[in-house]
Amino acid sequence: MRHEDIWRAIDALAAEHGLSASGLARRAGLDATAFNPSKRTGADGRARWPSTESVAKVLHATGTGMEAFASLVTGAPALPRNRAISARRIPLIGLAQAGGDGYFDDGGYPVGGGWDEISVPDVPDPNAYALEISGESMEPVFRDGDVVIVSPGAPVRRGDRVVVRTRAGEVMAKQLLRQSARRVELASLNPAHPNYSFDLSELAWMHRIVWASQ
Repeated sequence: MRHEDIWRAIDALAAEHGLSASGLARRAGLDATAFNPSKRTGADGRARWPSTESVAKVLHATGTGMEAFASLVTGAPALPRNRAISARRIPLIGLAQAGGDGYFDDGGYPVGGGWDEISVPDVPDPNAYALEISGESMEPVFRDGDVVIVSPGAPVRRGDRVVVRTRAGEVMAKQLLRQSARRVELASLNPAHPNYSFDLSELAWMHRIVWASQ
């Protein structure tokens, strides 16, 4: 378990409930800055863990069980299916289709009329969309038939799982290892597949996966 996994799980839990990290902290009765990026690293530059008390309060405030939170930590949470939620419809296409023309504009936002739609809990990003995974290249994190929810407006940080489209039209789901001013290094989710390294000029866009429906 890594620091970034815990913090990503907190961010994903906030998004699942239509909240920012600050909004989630306030709902849990914590200081609004408790989950700010500045609180995630100490003055000495070392990564900090959220306190057990903070996590417990967040889980209580959102009605989230430990098992569900653990699935968020692993990066493959299931959308809640058995409780009333505020839902919206977002566009959905298959991962293989995403490499074709007409689905995204130059900025990487969904456009066109070829999309299907699904209902999901409210997502703060108005440009959020869903991709249905096909094949086994993302196993064991994402399996064939899983639907990942992608937020073009979410900040992307090292360790995040992302969807990337190259200027050649290839679309892939990977984990961001590091990004410099010139290059991006991506880790394959399936250890049987290679990692990738691209010049920034080779990428059309990179969007963060905020959670997954399974």
